[in-house]
Amino acid sequence: MENKKLSIPKIIGVILPLVAAIVIFSLTIGRELYADRTQSIQSFVLIHFSGYLFFLLMPVEMAFVYYLSFFNAAQLIAIALLTATAAQIIDYFIGLSFSGKFIHYFVGEKRIRKAEKNIRKYGMLTVFIFNLFPLSSPIIALVAGMLKFRFRDFLIYSVAGLLIKYLVLSLIF
Repeated sequence: MENKKLSIPKIIGVILPLVAAIVIFSLTIGRELYADRTQSIQSFVLIHFSGYLFFLLMPVEMAFVYYLSFFNAAQLIAIALLTATAAQIIDYFIGLSFSGKFIHYFVGEKRIRKAEKNIRKYGMLTVFIFNLFPLSSPIIALVAGMLKFRFRDFLIYSVAGLLIKYLVLSLIF
């Protein structure tokens, strides 16, 4: 087994998104908790949108459940759908626009190959399933763009999976 060395750009590629996620949570939920205020819809929008960008993987489903105690479920589902869809559209077009080499370096060869294998094998069902469950759907959106899947199909399957996921979460919690 060869010894893998971490390069400075790879270390920065891991630390920078982690710091960004911590800052986002601190400036939203953290600040509101310390100020003894109820959570704002703006903080949910920021957290949820950021969590669906491929380079900032965050537990958006947990944030959704947390915010359910503060807001109407229908309102929160609508906002979750809008923010997740907007972020995944960005992910899709990044995959479509940037070179594969750049994306493979930034995201990681193993994750990209696994996502690519699933999409090639199961097609848009992969997009639907990854949006239905708390899986890495932003990476799937990125790879769907890289593979130049039809945007309309990608959007339909993404929104359908997200809608069902958030409806079920709101019914359970």
